[in-house]
Amino acid sequence: MNGILPVLKVYFSVCLLTFLGLSAPSVADDENPTIHAPIGVMGDHMHQKGEFMLSYRFMRMDMEGLRSGTNTLVPETVATTIANRFSGTAGQPPTLRVVPLQMTTDMHMIGGMYGLSDDLTLMVMANYIDRDMNHVTFQGGAGTTRLGEFQTRAKGFGDTRVGGMYRLFDSENKTHHIHANLGLSLPTGSITERDNVLAPSGATPNLRLPYAMQLGTGTYDLHSGLTYTGQNLDWSWGAQYMNEIRLESENDEGYAWGDKHELNAWSQYHFTPSFLTSFRLSAQTQETIDGIDVNIVAPVQTADPSNYGGEHINLSLGGAYTGQNSILAGHEFAVEVTMPLYQNLNGVQLESDYMLTAGWRHKF
Repeated sequence: MNGILPVLKVYFSVCLLTFLGLSAPSVADDENPTIHAPIGVMGDHMHQKGEFMLSYRFMRMDMEGLRSGTNTLVPETVATTIANRFSGTAGQPPTLRVVPLQMTTDMHMIGGMYGLSDDLTLMVMANYIDRDMNHVTFQGGAGTTRLGEFQTRAKGFGDTRVGGMYRLFDSENKTHHIHANLGLSLPTGSITERDNVLAPSGATPNLRLPYAMQLGTGTYDLHSGLTYTGQNLDWSWGAQYMNEIRLESENDEGYAWGDKHELNAWSQYHFTPSFLTSFRLSAQTQETIDGIDVNIVAPVQTADPSNYGGEHINLSLGGAYTGQNSILAGHEFAVEVTMPLYQNLNGVQLESDYMLTAGWRHKF
């Protein structure tokens, strides 16, 4: 969390300087303003017939520290008191002797949107994922002696998402808008990634990585929801409900991720036609993993399907700049920082620390 403080300082400094000294026409004076939701919200807007939009997003998510429900834990507590689901299997200790310390996910997302008609916008999004997780291994089957630390890594293309938005309502003056979201996630991401690990015995076998380190879900997933947006003078705002529902009871490896539901609400202040800042609250709930991959067996919390999902409430602060002249005209550059306000996790998990999303969008 300390690494994100400089970003927040810059954000508030820019806002203050703009309030004090920047003078420019409001968004209401722009004849054709481009108003999007914060960069962390997907499927927030539509396009007129024949319009294209390309986008790129970079997302970094950092997880550090251990939690069970709403209670924080230390690695020694996990290693000596949390039961190993696989205890009794050959070579498996009674407790979780391998404990994650920190996980970083970097995701590169390329998206395209096209207005098939004024009422229907199509979209596609592909992504490339780079994940790494740091662990500590405790020696033998009991005690608090640390044998050593190690890192696992998985990278490659994730699942591909296709879908669209259908216009349900526009007010007469275009200040209020509602559309339906509907999409399908295609299982193009790998679910069989492997790496070397440090076992409590001191051995370093090459194993299939736990669910959190895999690159896709392995199932066809439905994404559906409803989005509302509004604007008035220098303010714009919106709300969105989205879900992620598994269309298959299990993937080729015998499991399915839990269904997910998310609610977002945001407001944005437009200091000028070029510059805005945003405030967003989001709430998410996800079920545990259903089923099990019989090739994922290890004395680590991430190998247990019941240690996934939970409830999250997050706060996000962001800003965006849209070029009005020269070669930057119509190009939008945006950034958003997300921080947890509340976490109630299923079982033992790494807790969320922060997420940074930065991106570019261009309509033509």
